[in-house]
Amino acid sequence: MEYILKTNLLTKQFRQQKAVDGVSLQIERGAIYGLIGRNGAGKTTFLRMVAGLARPTSGEIELMGIPSTEKSIRSAFERVGCLIEQPGIYNNLSAFENCKLKAMCCGVYSKEYVEEKLALVGLSDVGKKTVGNFSLGMKQRLGIALAMIGEPDLLILDEPINGLDPQGIIEVRDIIQTINRERNMTILISSHILEELSKIATHYGIIHNGRLIEQLSSEELMDKCAAKLVIVTDTPEKACIVLDDFGDVAYKVADKQTIQLSNHLDDAADINMALSRAGVAVQSIGKKNESLEDYFIELIHKA
Repeated sequence: MEYILKTNLLTKQFRQQKAVDGVSLQIERGAIYGLIGRNGAGKTTFLRMVAGLARPTSGEIELMGIPSTEKSIRSAFERVGCLIEQPGIYNNLSAFENCKLKAMCCGVYSKEYVEEKLALVGLSDVGKKTVGNFSLGMKQRLGIALAMIGEPDLLILDEPINGLDPQGIIEVRDIIQTINRERNMTILISSHILEELSKIATHYGIIHNGRLIEQLSSEELMDKCAAKLVIVTDTPEKACIVLDDFGDVAYKVADKQTIQLSNHLDDAADINMALSRAGVAVQSIGKKNESLEDYFIELIHKA
């Protein structure tokens, strides 16, 4: 498995406060990695470090297989495109002129190259309209086009849908999926809106108070949030014996009183009767379908 980004105990401290506290994560090449956390959780500080815009207090970064302890890490940072906080744009220039300036800084002087980037984000028809007259969604799309110039291997997007209306969110989401699908580009995207990220992300890292508290794939997240039959009893060990005899029941003991079943969701009455016959006192039994937001909030509270 090839990782385009790995961090080891990455830390950023401002005086007495650790904005990022020992974060170790891995991002596979070609993934859309969603970094989830509330405002102030440390997402932007982390992104600035892996983009080469801020120096870590301690810890290591490995980009494209190059560790930060080597001088050649500079060449790896040059292969990272980023849109962090606000797009760096000139409001008195057009979208084409903004992209042209960035392209020239990268040694590209082709008009067709700039037009291709604008078409990719749906801004090929804005003409000479100055960016100062753009909507917020159009500015975000221009920011993505600017980040794409230079053909980066890793694209970093910090809260790209924050403040957008529903149509703007859909447009940015479609652009991200197109870039990932057609160019196999690895994308690291931060957000505090889990429901939106769940529509595009392949992997997740959940960060809270500067610490990475969980890292999982989209399949693992969906499994955690799938509908379950939840049994609460004071004697789960006895209940497990009954469940083993009941049939092909897929279950796990979640804690000292809770058992979760991932199948037989419509057989609560029969299972309850079998437990009762065996002398197992059931406090409650019922189906639970947890939303992604609920899972995130529960995880934060446990942390």
